[in-house]
Amino acid sequence: MHAAPSEPSPYSSSDPGFTAMSVDELLAPHADLVARIKLCYGTDRDTFERDVLALIHRYAAFVHLLPATADNYFSAPGGLLRLGLEAGFFSLQGTDAHIFSGRLTITARRQLEPRWRLGTFIAGLCCELHRALSHVMVTDVHGVEWPPCLMPLAAWLQQRHAPRYFVRWRPQATETRALGLFALPHVVAPEVLQHLCQDNTIIVPHMMASIGGLPVYRDNNVLDELVRRSLALVIDRNLVANADRYGSPQFGSHLERFLVDALRRLAITDSAWVANRDRSRVWFGSDGLFLLWPAAAEDISALLEADHLPGIPKAPETMREVLLDAGVLLAQDSGAATWIIHPPRSKVGMEAVRLASPVILFAGLDPSPSPLTEVLTSKPVEPSAKPVPPRPPHPEPSAIKQLSLLPPDTAPPSPPSPPPAPTTPVPEPPEPSLSLRAPLRLNPVVRDALNAIAATLNEAAGRAQCCTIAQGLFVPLDQFDQRGVPPSLALRALADVRMLVATAPHSPPTSSRDFNGRPTVGLVIDPRFIEGLDLSGFTPPVSESA
Repeated sequence: MHAAPSEPSPYSSSDPGFTAMSVDELLAPHADLVARIKLCYGTDRDTFERDVLALIHRYAAFVHLLPATADNYFSAPGGLLRLGLEAGFFSLQGTDAHIFSGRLTITARRQLEPRWRLGTFIAGLCCELHRALSHVMVTDVHGVEWPPCLMPLAAWLQQRHAPRYFVRWRPQATETRALGLFALPHVVAPEVLQHLCQDNTIIVPHMMASIGGLPVYRDNNVLDELVRRSLALVIDRNLVANADRYGSPQFGSHLERFLVDALRRLAITDSAWVANRDRSRVWFGSDGLFLLWPAAAEDISALLEADHLPGIPKAPETMREVLLDAGVLLAQDSGAATWIIHPPRSKVGMEAVRLASPVILFAGLDPSPSPLTEVLTSKPVEPSAKPVPPRPPHPEPSAIKQLSLLPPDTAPPSPPSPPPAPTTPVPEPPEPSLSLRAPLRLNPVVRDALNAIAATLNEAAGRAQCCTIAQGLFVPLDQFDQRGVPPSLALRALADVRMLVATAPHSPPTSSRDFNGRPTVGLVIDPRFIEGLDLSGFTPPVSESA
């Protein structure tokens, strides 16, 4: 069956489309990789063909020659097929160095290990399967669209008797990994799932969670760790190869899924990521969900570094730009990437990033955290900031008492003649005398925190949270941490503007001393940067040449 010559094609002759091929023709260029998978699987030929090769054929029939991306990694025809084969191979290879079901006996683990290896290979093979449903639209020459939830692409082409097909990329397609679960039955036969379920209830759930991008709460998903590491490896290798051959691919656009996955894992496993808790990284208010930055970025970097994922950025600025470009974070209307929020009981504003939706972080959490009633981005009104009504200068206390004793409708008598001026003037309440005088280029978050700490030395400011020593102002590091500022950030920022002094020659920037009855690690601020200190009472800074 073929189209009549008189029927016009909706596609121009400049788009040749993709040729309809058989599965054997699709896999011919990948014969070397299939052979490596067979060697890694380590079984006889019949078992490999039954367990693995049948899966590869079904996967190839579903994705056909579809590229993985439009103009980035694995963008050539057949890119999605190659991506799945490479990710599946490296995931399978990684199982040799891991123990699955470690709580079981050696005999039980020996029986389950082949199923774990097969489930890991399937998860790697299908880790980007969702792209065939969410990122592309496939049509034949007459404009009829392929229904990916109903049948593999190869079967549809055969049903339509189509010699070729055309691919259009959906504009602004979102990363929806769970869609891959709808296509999974076309790749994994029910008999294979039943085989994986035999004698256990954990392999298939972990495999499904990995393919669909869903968190597993009770157990560590080793299978998913292998797949994530393998996918990052093959994408990084392909980007490097494309840079050598084709110029400048779009580095970084694939990092969204790894960063979002890290956000969700931290929200589940890290107590510092419990929303709206004291010293938390996560603050959920009526105006949105915020992450303290760069403290949250440091947690993400540490988690992904432990996963040994190649190509993952470590700089908070790079992570922020990737998430902004992906639409995970929202910038201010002015274009600023970060926001200043004022969590409850916080005396200073904190730098944060805003997530586009709470679902990004709280997906799967039950129950989902409730937002605060406060607007985090508006500065709370200080009680002392209320306007004070004007009063006459130097009121006489005795006259005020007399006025307060008069009946409401009685006019006050004329004021008595003023008594002689007292020999000793009444002292006025002491005004705050200490304040921070920092360079303008000091990080504003660190400046606000240090200003609040130094202000505790003023009278009527409560318990002092720092103290003066011979060299300057001693500030405990935990005081920065209590205000949501990582001590490492404070140290770097203060050192960059030369506000720190050493307590001994060639000593580190931190020192330990007794503070409030216990040994405390802190840093020393040069007294020249504290307005109101008498510099004559301090020793000169230590010379490094001493």
